[in-house]
Amino acid sequence: MTNEAATRTVLVTGGGRGIGRATSLLCAARGWAVAVNYAHDAAAAESVVAAIEAGGGRALAVRADVARDAEVSAMFAAIDRALPPLAGLVNNAGVVDLGSRVDAMTPARLERMFAINVYGSFYCAREAIRRMTTKPAATGRAGANAGGAIVNVSSAAAKLGAPGQYVDYAAAKGAIETFTLGLAKELAGEGIRVNAVRPGIIETEIHASGGTPDRVAQMLPLLPMQRAGSAEEVAEAIVFLLSEAASYTTGSILEVTGGR
Repeated sequence: MTNEAATRTVLVTGGGRGIGRATSLLCAARGWAVAVNYAHDAAAAESVVAAIEAGGGRALAVRADVARDAEVSAMFAAIDRALPPLAGLVNNAGVVDLGSRVDAMTPARLERMFAINVYGSFYCAREAIRRMTTKPAATGRAGANAGGAIVNVSSAAAKLGAPGQYVDYAAAKGAIETFTLGLAKELAGEGIRVNAVRPGIIETEIHASGGTPDRVAQMLPLLPMQRAGSAEEVAEAIVFLLSEAASYTTGSILEVTGGR
């Protein structure tokens, strides 16, 4: 992999840690220039960029809270200036919260949950579509007009509902899956494929942020494969869906759940 080989860019939101980090590194290894988005942890994003550059790749750390429309627009403008044309988007940035019943959830919690997990994916997809659509340029389209792919990161919670833990998170990820199906049909004639991955129990920091750092150990007896997945295994699925190997795949939700 060399800088010269990177003629297309993928944006990975939340690209500094966990599944985002693994996806950013694998995309770079497969020849993409990578925009590594972060909201707060600049050091983590910069470490991913350093690792990519050390391997001869091209990357950019770019800060934006995806829940803020203006910051998303500014992020895409920065990517336009610094990297090759955008051809991929991984909507990975997301949050979970402490376990709670629905009747104890506050408006602030719900607003944060849906703003980051759902609105952020819409904002980023909007900007990506404007750059990747093969339709003739129109007002508001920056337009490399070469097509591309969007991969949304869902969760097995969307299927299971997460009762007594985080029904709000499950509902947000359910919205992402419906978004994936509708957007795939909307863009099928414009050279843009839209798919999702649905990870199960994966060894990442998100469990600790949700107040259950031992969740993986708790869940092992319920997993058919008797082990958690890795961020790298989810990244393989994401990068497959970004690639030309998935050229006739759109509107799909690929489970990476170990059979759960």
